[in-house]
Amino acid sequence: MDIKKISIITSGGDSPGMNAALRSVVRSANYHGIECVGFYRGYQGIIENDFKPLEMRSVSNILELGGTVLRTARSLDFHKAEVREKAYHNLKSQNIDALVVIGGNGSITGANVFAKQFDFPCVGIPASIDNDIYGTDCSIGFQTALQTIVESVDKIRDTARSHNRLFFVEVMGRDNGNLALYSAIASGACFVIIPEKDFEINNLSERLKTGKSMSKSSSVVIVAEGNNYGPSYKIAEDLTEVFDEYESKVTILGHLQRGGSPVVMDRLIASRLGLSAVQALMSENYGNMVGIIKNETVLIPMQDVVDKQKKINEDLYKLNKIISR
Repeated sequence: MDIKKISIITSGGDSPGMNAALRSVVRSANYHGIECVGFYRGYQGIIENDFKPLEMRSVSNILELGGTVLRTARSLDFHKAEVREKAYHNLKSQNIDALVVIGGNGSITGANVFAKQFDFPCVGIPASIDNDIYGTDCSIGFQTALQTIVESVDKIRDTARSHNRLFFVEVMGRDNGNLALYSAIASGACFVIIPEKDFEINNLSERLKTGKSMSKSSSVVIVAEGNNYGPSYKIAEDLTEVFDEYESKVTILGHLQRGGSPVVMDRLIASRLGLSAVQALMSENYGNMVGIIKNETVLIPMQDVVDKQKKINEDLYKLNKIISR
């Protein structure tokens, strides 16, 4: 199939570097003589036929911007087959030959369903600060979110040291602990609590007692929001029943983690994946997500992305246990 015109959406939760990926797709397509159209607010924009043409100059000066200039949304309407049919007809009415979806697991799932329902060429680009997408070592936005978290913890540690306090810092990660694990190592946290590992309050208490015996006057614990014990406030409250030698405070970083100008690595990853997405369409490798594994761009079937769960790096988990004393 000769691809002459492609549509692009940013979908689901925003992540720094989405604009860099959009820029790369548009400029790579333009280089090969392919026309581009951008739909606003993800799948909802396709349903409502809300779009604009994208040319070389349309994506100037967006590389360094956080968020997404196409805006984004989570479209519940797109779950319905009849609504997806409307979206399909909207694409065909604009003579669009293919769809590039920049987003997380839910967005890639939507692209997979849409591609199979209408035999429509689709390619996914992984973008999620959680880095929870199977088939790529690093999703767009992860590096920037890590930088934001570590910088925040560095500032929190100043207060922790000054007041002999224990801080629980809650980060995003509903089903995957990569963001918490990486940031715990990089910030020197004394303990990390993630969804993949069972947590017992006594284990944390023993770690803190050990630190206290070594004259440690303050500590930071990184907590993934999706851990299997409960919210950070509950962990802090339950800890006081078995260990009360620190004053405990809780900081929930929340949506702060999603914002900000993308760091260099996210800009590079997004740029590489944008070109790979266009190349995949041109070579008729439809139904795939582009990713980076061991610094090489790869194609992963979207069905695999949907069916398989990304695991944490056990070596990094062991590393954290060894050095976070």
